[in-house]
Amino acid sequence: MNFVDELSWRGMVHDIMPGTEELLEKEHVTAYLGIDPTADSLHIGHLCGVMMLRHLQQSGHKPLALIGGATGMIGDPSGKSLERNLLDDETLKHNQACIKKQLAKFLDFESDAPNRAELVNNYDWLKEVSFLDFARDVGKHITVNYMMAKDSVKKRLTGEARDGLSFTEFTYQLLQAYDYLYLNEKMGCKLQMGGSDQWGNITTGAELIRRANGSEVFGLTCPLITKADGGKFGKTESGNVWLDARYTSPYKFYQFWLNVSDEDAARYIKIFTSIEKDEIDQLIEEHTKAPHMRELQKRLAKEVTIMVHSEDDYNAAVKASNILFGKSTSDDLKSLDEDTFLAVFEGVPQFEINRSDLGEKALDLFVEKAEIFPSKGEMRKLVQGGGVSLNQERLESFDYEVTENDLLNNKYLLVQRGRKNYFIVLVK
Repeated sequence: MNFVDELSWRGMVHDIMPGTEELLEKEHVTAYLGIDPTADSLHIGHLCGVMMLRHLQQSGHKPLALIGGATGMIGDPSGKSLERNLLDDETLKHNQACIKKQLAKFLDFESDAPNRAELVNNYDWLKEVSFLDFARDVGKHITVNYMMAKDSVKKRLTGEARDGLSFTEFTYQLLQAYDYLYLNEKMGCKLQMGGSDQWGNITTGAELIRRANGSEVFGLTCPLITKADGGKFGKTESGNVWLDARYTSPYKFYQFWLNVSDEDAARYIKIFTSIEKDEIDQLIEEHTKAPHMRELQKRLAKEVTIMVHSEDDYNAAVKASNILFGKSTSDDLKSLDEDTFLAVFEGVPQFEINRSDLGEKALDLFVEKAEIFPSKGEMRKLVQGGGVSLNQERLESFDYEVTENDLLNNKYLLVQRGRKNYFIVLVK
């Protein structure tokens, strides 16, 4: 597989240094991509870069995932308007361990293959470098004029940011450049990859290596992913879409991909899956004929959810999604864990009753205690017409006694009035 060709048809190449493709064709290349360890989980904004590493390894080359343990203590000004908080050593170590676990779902770290992936942390080498050594061995090679010409620096100095640019952040591009120099000399790394906002830092690294040891190295960036409507990719009302189920449940993760627009789905399925070109072209063609079926979104959501979580999580997410469309059973509802249940019915009106109220007739419980129905007369009429369900099962009698056996996750009742009106009753 030709790595650059693979990225190109997938829309994953933004900038590429001349000679990069020729290098990749003539030898097995070690390449790295930096990951900011400011959280203990990656989010889907990281996924394009991670997929670059995945395709690199599948093309026979060796990927290095660099955790910025040292640079994460400083903060990269690229694309940022404010200086970020600094992280302590214990937090960084925890974040690194969590990130490696997530990366292992995409990359082979464990085999004996010569191109097995490796995780490196720039704190391991930067912690040994004194300020005087850095100024003498690195700083002398790159002029201030060169550094000031970078867009990431210029934007922070021209009034676009409230707080200007600290010296700490100004040195960031030199620190990242030193990473490239170190990996070039110690591990034979000849290619650095990243998002398009990293181009200035990557070219600084290549320039430092050229001046320090005369070697020619290369760089390649992917575009920053956007939405067709101009909105920010990967952001929802509740924040980032995380890869860790603690922060974004597999159900919500699946729903994010399922709900992207047709235009975005056609781009994202190339970027965020490993499906081959012929099959993607066929999927897009079929989707164009029947867009209402949303087959492209369904396949995209399936592939990414299985890759990030598991097939079981994907199946559970599909089952949960079907509940709102009346394609499920009461057993499906009972199988949902509490987090998924609440995610499926997010925004649904909630009522609270006491556990001591259980044992009463549904008519009394859902009119007087929970006030789901305005009157007993209306509830009787709806029940007789088959328009009321309890936990996805039609309520046959308004005299039905609701007991603990009806509870979902030992504390919820789901009442449905008509086809689309759901209500949650929390039993305290």
